[in-house]
Amino acid sequence: MTALFPVVSDIARAQSFAQANALLRAPANDAAIRIDDERDSDVAARERLLDAAFGAARFAKSSEALRAGRLPAAGLSLAAREGAEAIGTVRLWHVRIGDRPALMLGPLAVAASHRSLGVGAMLMREALWRAAQRGHKAIVLVGDAPYYARFGFEAALTKGLDWPGEVDRARLLGFEIEPGALTGATGRVEASGAKLLRRMKRTPAQERRAA
Repeated sequence: MTALFPVVSDIARAQSFAQANALLRAPANDAAIRIDDERDSDVAARERLLDAAFGAARFAKSSEALRAGRLPAAGLSLAAREGAEAIGTVRLWHVRIGDRPALMLGPLAVAASHRSLGVGAMLMREALWRAAQRGHKAIVLVGDAPYYARFGFEAALTKGLDWPGEVDRARLLGFEIEPGALTGATGRVEASGAKLLRRMKRTPAQERRAA
């Protein structure tokens, strides 16, 4: 398969997103749209984007079991912005395949007003480049195979994986940042990221003592 990442090791060694883009033979970011880290203030906008793209059914997806109660991988929660408005989102999460560490990508969502403008591709290129820069070796996802094939994802790399829940095997895709990272991979895919700590609600007595 001819992937958007012709030489992954070169992408990993790139010192800037501009260099990575050149290696990808992909157009540079639209001047009006930028990709950067997700902020705490993006939470509401992100939820709106995901609701619009996937609806309430997103919480029933098998991938959600690998995200629930976990923190995303450090430095791999991204937002696409036009001005101050968040118009796209993607996150990557730590998972383990048997004894192999990997990342799971998703969900990826773009505002309806900005679809078919390349925003999703911008998010994907930045996410894959950042993952390579941080030393990650492999990524899996559940998604539209023709869309993700342009970035080098393929179902052949996930044949031996045991996914937690029902999944269309044609949509269970893998990508190797390091060539061979998923070769012969077998076993259950399990969440391995840091657990999200929820603040316990204080009792009235505790509130009085804290005042």
